[in-house]
Amino acid sequence: MKKALSAALAIAMTLSMAACGSSPAKTASQESTAAASTAAAAAASTSGNTGDSANYPTQNVNGIVQWGAGGGTDSLMRPLSALAEQKLGKSIVIQNMTGATGSVATQYVYDAAADGYNLLMGAENPALYDALDISELTYENFDCVYLIGDEVVGIVVGKESPYKSFTEIVEAAKAAPDTIKLSTTGTGGLPWEVGSFITDITGATFNQVPYDSDASAKTAVISGECDFTVCKVQSGVEDWKAGELNYLCLLSEKPVEIMKDVPLITKEYPDFEKYLPWGPFYGVFVKEGTDPAITETLAKAFSEAGPEQSYQEVLKNFNINFLGYTGEEAKNYIASWRENTVSALKKSGAIK
Repeated sequence: MKKALSAALAIAMTLSMAACGSSPAKTASQESTAAASTAAAAAASTSGNTGDSANYPTQNVNGIVQWGAGGGTDSLMRPLSALAEQKLGKSIVIQNMTGATGSVATQYVYDAAADGYNLLMGAENPALYDALDISELTYENFDCVYLIGDEVVGIVVGKESPYKSFTEIVEAAKAAPDTIKLSTTGTGGLPWEVGSFITDITGATFNQVPYDSDASAKTAVISGECDFTVCKVQSGVEDWKAGELNYLCLLSEKPVEIMKDVPLITKEYPDFEKYLPWGPFYGVFVKEGTDPAITETLAKAFSEAGPEQSYQEVLKNFNINFLGYTGEEAKNYIASWRENTVSALKKSGAIK
């Protein structure tokens, strides 16, 4: 088994998902990691006799969600799992294992046996763990069973903001570097990532103000504490409908149906095209080394569940762009996402 998470795990930063929650304090992260390692060892010892791929699954499967119950990732995984378990013939038991930017859950699944009985259900976070010194593990240490979809994010300001376009924010920031306040969830979070993209493309730099969650970062903009932030469509749409938030532009190649009048970022800065499509993504994974026949069985079950109308309605309500990728297609998507993101972060000086 791979060694336990390094000390960097304790200071891991929150990434993405308004619904994902915030990173715990150092001692909480360490305790969560220790608990996860102990639980993983127990899981490995009890699942050693369940590797019969011909009869898989012979027992219920654990779905380990990186984030808390009721969050965005959790809300996508539970209805999908309920449909997939009907195809498998065994229950998928969802367990929320939070902590250290999702790396506690990631380590737990990696430390368990590679037998298909512990599924990692997460977002894009592990794709950047090594680049941000959060963990040695990345999605390269897992096989993607099913890549559910991705979503669009946008630049938002409060209703009282003097900025009526993204260009106005950029010009103000270039005129007075490091003064325009960008509310973030800290280094490695979604607003921090997109802020790095903006710096790379435009040269503008900002005063990044960290908050404990995407929700808090959004509230800071609504209240006027900060000038702008980066917000997912799903987490900002209700505030947008209520007139509390104004989406200045979307980081997307095509308009979002519910916000069809919001301009695309490429309209103002065409060079952003090289980073698109880009946005948080969600998927189901197994540890590397899992019998390909087991992975295929799981992929078949999830691939049959994903397109069902009831689940497509869930995705529509969350404004998630459905992908439904498996195998090489999923692997290539994640590799491209990582390459684009790391490249932008390096160019902006955010990481070495």
